[in-house]
Amino acid sequence: MDQIPCRSINGKPVGNVGYGMLGDHDGPTSSFSTDLAAGLSIPWSPVEYPIAVKLLKLALDHGANVWNGSTHYGTPDANSVHLVKYYFEQYPEDVDKVFLTMKGAYDPRTGPDGTPEGIRASVEAAYSILKDVKIIDAFAMGRVDPNVPIETSIAALAELVAEGKIASIGLSEVSADTIRRACAVHPIATAEIELSLFTPDPIGNGILKACRENAVQVIAYSPIGRGWLTNDFHKLGALPEDDFRRRLPRFQPEVFGQNSKLVAAVEQMAIRKGVSTAQVALSWVVAQGAIPIPGSKTPKRIEENCAVIALSEAELLELNGLVDSMPIAGLRYGGQHEQLLNA
Repeated sequence: MDQIPCRSINGKPVGNVGYGMLGDHDGPTSSFSTDLAAGLSIPWSPVEYPIAVKLLKLALDHGANVWNGSTHYGTPDANSVHLVKYYFEQYPEDVDKVFLTMKGAYDPRTGPDGTPEGIRASVEAAYSILKDVKIIDAFAMGRVDPNVPIETSIAALAELVAEGKIASIGLSEVSADTIRRACAVHPIATAEIELSLFTPDPIGNGILKACRENAVQVIAYSPIGRGWLTNDFHKLGALPEDDFRRRLPRFQPEVFGQNSKLVAAVEQMAIRKGVSTAQVALSWVVAQGAIPIPGSKTPKRIEENCAVIALSEAELLELNGLVDSMPIAGLRYGGQHEQLLNA
């Protein structure tokens, strides 16, 4: 079911659902190593560029024209930037249809670099690859650098906007206070945060409110809870040994029973409506004013994810009640990565 763009970011019409190039998970059998953009460069499970292009094209044809990638999804020589360049070389007519959000100035091993020098180096590296094809619509630091005031980082990005190397500025994993401070320096187009029935925190901690007050479009990553909010959630207890999620707190055996309760309840609503659990979960995210960016390497799942369904006020209240009464156990990441969330 094609979607009609219902909103805009920085003046460009966008659809209700986007596409994540790292990707949420299709379900229990889709491991981290086989997600789209990561799979392009991880040697044990590569995704060929032509296959990736077909998936991106399918997503776009179904209305998912907000594409989200990162310079650290892959290697310096094969990441999201290279993939979208390859795509637009095949489909130049799609350049203006896509709102491309890209993260950078971040290395998962060493952390974020929010210095003016680090930001410029990251943006110019991406620009040098894409400049003859497309300008990045919104560029964000992958995480906020705790050692650099956000005002300094945003001022550096503002210079790059003025130079025409990026079209607008985004944020990623930020607190309500950081959003307001950033917006005081320069208009912010997007804020990428984790938002789902599994992670409704941005509603209560003021992040969504700060975004609404400052006309910042929320981009919701992991909108199906890394595979929890699917019809096959009960199989998550038997993830492959090399699956990234086995290390995450919310997937540990001691909390599996608790976290299954919410998903089972959401599944019952999906059954009543004759849709998938993921469709209910994604439509709830859309109802919060956010654009979810599920990723998938399965054509059928891409089509399903793009088909937003109508949720009545009563159904939204029911889902909110389920979230309140069945809290999720476990941190989102754990370890040092948890310290960079909502910064």
